[in-house]
Formats: sequence, structure tokens, C-alpha cells
Amino acid sequence: MSNTDEIPDDIRFLTLLHNIGAISPERSLSIEEISRWAAIGPHEVREKLLKLSSKRYVDFCISGNVRRYYVTVEGMRKVLSTYS
Repeated sequence: MSNTDEIPDDIRFLTLLHNIGAISPERSLSIEEISRWAAIGPHEVREKLLKLSSKRYVDFCISGNVRRYYVTVEGMRKVLSTYS
């Protein structure tokens, strides 16, 4: 079993957000932007963000009437823990 098989899908998605730099309100991304980066539909992105948000790994801010998402400090800790 490879390491990617051991990492749950939601944590892989969190890692993607971290790796593309969505790590603060200033660097947050819209669902559409995340959808393009992740190569998955906006509905699936929304579901993943909701799950991660419930664990406090992701938060959002509103800019120009658009919700923009970013990885929280707790989310960054979770991502970094997958490397150790």
C-alpha cells in the first residue's frame, strides 16, 4: 500500500489547498478557482470544503460577495502531520 492510499481523500484535498497556497484570507480561493486546481466539479469541492470546515481545517472570508476559502492553522498542522 502506498502513502497516498493511506491518506484519506479529504486530507489529500486539504494538502492540495495548502500546496497551492490558500493559507490565509489574503490568499484564499473561490470554489470555482479550487475546482480548476483540483480538476473536480464545484459541487464536489463544496462538499469537501464543508467536511473540512466542520473539522476547523478550512475557513472562509467574503470578498466582493464571493466566499473564498483557505487552510486554517489547524489545517496546516494536519497537513504537516502527514509528512512525519
